[in-house]
Amino acid sequence: MEPAQRPGVSARTERKAQERAKILQQENKRNTLKLVSRILKKSECERTEEELSVLQRYEETVQELTLRQIRRDNLKRKQEEVVDSPDELLKKVKELSAAVREANYLVVYTGAGISTAASIPDYRGPNGVWTLLQKGRPVSASDLSEAEPTLTHMCIRKLYEEKLVQHVVSQNCDGLHLRSGLPREALSELHGNMFIEVCTACSPPREFIRLFDVTERTSLHRHGTGRSCPHCGAELRDTIVHFGERGTLEQPLNWKGAAEAAGKADLILCLGSSLKWTPKDDLAALKIHGKCDDVIGLLMKELDLQTQEYDKLEDPIFSLATALRPEEEDSHSRKLIVPPAGQEDCSQGSTVEPGGMSVQGGWYGRGCAKGRKKKKPST
Repeated sequence: MEPAQRPGVSARTERKAQERAKILQQENKRNTLKLVSRILKKSECERTEEELSVLQRYEETVQELTLRQIRRDNLKRKQEEVVDSPDELLKKVKELSAAVREANYLVVYTGAGISTAASIPDYRGPNGVWTLLQKGRPVSASDLSEAEPTLTHMCIRKLYEEKLVQHVVSQNCDGLHLRSGLPREALSELHGNMFIEVCTACSPPREFIRLFDVTERTSLHRHGTGRSCPHCGAELRDTIVHFGERGTLEQPLNWKGAAEAAGKADLILCLGSSLKWTPKDDLAALKIHGKCDDVIGLLMKELDLQTQEYDKLEDPIFSLATALRPEEEDSHSRKLIVPPAGQEDCSQGSTVEPGGMSVQGGWYGRGCAKGRKKKKPST
């Protein structure tokens, strides 16, 4: 119920008076926050009786500022990279190896941290995309075309082959799990794959795997790649699920496989991602602080298994890739993954300038741009 208007005062005058009162109230609150903040920065022994009286008078403001400081400290701690000592790391990996041996159904969840060894930046690490943006520091463009599966990617495939891992659920779009040789049925790429474009007009949708990043022209809510389906003529689209979007493609997302695997799992191993778990660390049976390749290398040793290294000759992307049609040869400017000498080239004459080009757009570039504020044009 709105307050009754005072006799003899116009609605416009009353409204202006209310706006002035609101502005004064906000200004008083700001001044109070500054005053209390200045006092709280002093040690207790340095505070005068008058300042102690101010803190008692503005107890709610003290609580508000204290909570703000706690949140800032927690955020700072999350951005700091914690590394276990060698002895502690080995002790934890022994615990992990015992759990892996005893598990009946192990699901591995992977995030950007498993690809940092391939020179692909993560998001929340010390030099991650979001970390740098929060600090107001620039994010350099990355050329993802030369990235190759890391030791961790290859060892996950080995663990799958040894029937110690049953399914892999990844947040990554870099396609490195696929290139490691992990079977499609054992993989859920929840955020898509930068090498795959699909025709959703065909039923069922047709998939085309390329030897280059197909996301050059795509972004949030704009997924057309500019190429067309050779079967129905409809425009192809990428498979990337951006922030704020909901993925609906059956493949390569494979949500069904991820959900089924989660329901069967008696052990879940998270590698290279907090998975927003950081506030819920107490729920994890074990948390290891270390680089993914170091941890997985120790794990393989404890399991008495040979570590695996990437061999380009065995990269399945070259046999899975669909060649571009002659009229599509100039449809992209991304650097190609070059097949080994003597292996068939599915690019069909597509060329790229020596040295390639940095990835400025697509799924990674758009993600960087998300954290930047647009500057207003100067007048």
